[in-house]
Amino acid sequence: MATAAVEIPPSNHGIPGSHMLAHVDLPEIIPNFSNPIDPQGVATSWLQLFNDLINGHEVKIEDIFLDESYWRDFLCSTWNFHTYHGLPKILSVLSSGDRKCRLKSLSIDSSSDIKKPSICPIDFNGTIQGLQAFLTVETDVGSGRGLVKLVQDPKAGGKWKAFILFTTLQELKGYEESVHTRRPTGVDHGANPGRLNWQERRNVEANCEGSLEPTVLIIGAGQGGLTIAARLKQLGVATLIVDRNQRIGDNWRNRYHQLVLHDSVCFLFDSITQIFTPKDKLAEWFETYAKVLELNVWTKTSLTSSSWNESERQWTVALERQIDGRTETRTLHPRHVIQATGHSGEPYFPSHIKGIDTFKGDRLVHSSAFTGPKPDAKGKKAVIVGCCNSGHDIAQDYHAHGYEVTMVQRSSTLVVGVESLMDVDMKGVYSEDGPPVDDADIINLSTPNVVAARLKVDNTREINKRDAPILHGLQAAGFALDNGPESAGIMTKYLHRGGGYYIDVGCSQLIADGKIKIKQGQEIAQVKEHGLTFGDGSELEADEIVFATGYQNMRETARKIFGDELAERVKDVWGFDEEGETRTMWRRTGHPGFWFFGGNLALCRFFSRLLALQIKGMEVGLMGYEDD
Repeated sequence: MATAAVEIPPSNHGIPGSHMLAHVDLPEIIPNFSNPIDPQGVATSWLQLFNDLINGHEVKIEDIFLDESYWRDFLCSTWNFHTYHGLPKILSVLSSGDRKCRLKSLSIDSSSDIKKPSICPIDFNGTIQGLQAFLTVETDVGSGRGLVKLVQDPKAGGKWKAFILFTTLQELKGYEESVHTRRPTGVDHGANPGRLNWQERRNVEANCEGSLEPTVLIIGAGQGGLTIAARLKQLGVATLIVDRNQRIGDNWRNRYHQLVLHDSVCFLFDSITQIFTPKDKLAEWFETYAKVLELNVWTKTSLTSSSWNESERQWTVALERQIDGRTETRTLHPRHVIQATGHSGEPYFPSHIKGIDTFKGDRLVHSSAFTGPKPDAKGKKAVIVGCCNSGHDIAQDYHAHGYEVTMVQRSSTLVVGVESLMDVDMKGVYSEDGPPVDDADIINLSTPNVVAARLKVDNTREINKRDAPILHGLQAAGFALDNGPESAGIMTKYLHRGGGYYIDVGCSQLIADGKIKIKQGQEIAQVKEHGLTFGDGSELEADEIVFATGYQNMRETARKIFGDELAERVKDVWGFDEEGETRTMWRRTGHPGFWFFGGNLALCRFFSRLLALQIKGMEVGLMGYEDD
């Protein structure tokens, strides 16, 4: 008998073309560990077997990995991102025929207590116990870091085998970052007639004077553009950022008045004093970051034309720059262009809705253009279309200014309390009592997305338990909830769909208390002069309407900037590929010399290194664009 297809709720639909994550079978539970356990000895024995295998010795793969096992790799086995699943696939990579395995060795990293092999839970509830060890990685072109999670296999008498292996490239041999003992001196000592001082040298470099040309041109001076520029600078790759805004940080500074990051400082960076960072402070930090790290940024600059020379593997781009009260036109020839225009693309504004140009109220805008409620507007009616982070923040701001507020929720939303998120998902990793952020990143990203989605089901259940009173209140108010794809929670929904959630910082209680109204489950049929009409025939009066309807795919922004030819050649961005890795972002796009870069500050911090290594590898001949 055929099984009926399971309908995916619209709110959990991924970006077009995104693969649903496969089912994962977690390791079987062994009631009691074999005693005594020597974590260092167990990890050492496992590494000996693994290194013997990649060096061609007679070792069986099933003695090293569980039948249901995963190897997540960033640039160590190939010049790409992969999650290898199962013994046959892992073995095919480790012994890849004529092409020798690029991994040369793994060893234990005991440089700090947090990194030493230790017993730890594999799952949230601690029912599956395992052993975790940080690793150092050696490849044919460089070195990296890694982590392995071992469990005892009940089918093999409790033998320790890998459930998860993670490897990521950190540096290229001979092309290491210019930090620590490799810092530049900053001055040429001695008698050098006519030498330029630091400020003069900065001016020459920052303005691309004379014959100076950037190897990499970055479009966008937000967190993505700044972090990848900083990484490239440390690798000696000449880079220029251009941004159409007046100042660095305006992509945050110009957003709605009350905007504060919903992510904890421990997840994002450790250089800001308060736990939750206000938009204006973040903007100031970006400006300071660029200045201190000597990044080359042209603000008030637009790309007016571009073309790619396939045979020369080089761009020709025309830029229009406003500087010192005049307009300057420059033509540059970078070998790489990185589009870092934000996590998403252009604002999705539903201009197709009937009557949208007939509205006669005070304001009808997309949330990206919302600057704040009007003063002295008590009693005015505001309607927000969309129920994710921006929609809730704007609704809460309107309510605080005395508006009568209604939110239009067309499908469902994942809601998680900010305290619950910090206590359940971040505790012990991205928290004040957690490890250094570089180590936290290894712990967090070592788990493949497909496995993380399965493990996060228990996290989500615990978060819902803690948030039960407010969630019940939301449902009673007519607000529709979901738990993300396969009940896997907020991060899976973020990567799969790019949105669809709200980290609750107070607005949910206003909804539960009836202070903010909800119109649920109806599409807008028409915008009228003073309100909205819905598919069920009902109407809402409105003096102001804000469409918090999200953003288009970054590919559409590429189409707008670079044209149809490039947009048709690159692949869709975000969502999951067939292995469960994020599509196209931070890796090759399908168009040589063109890259997408984005994400929250934590993702930018980690993946900026990997994109910089790919570009450096190409520039020095270690990697070709077509290489896997």
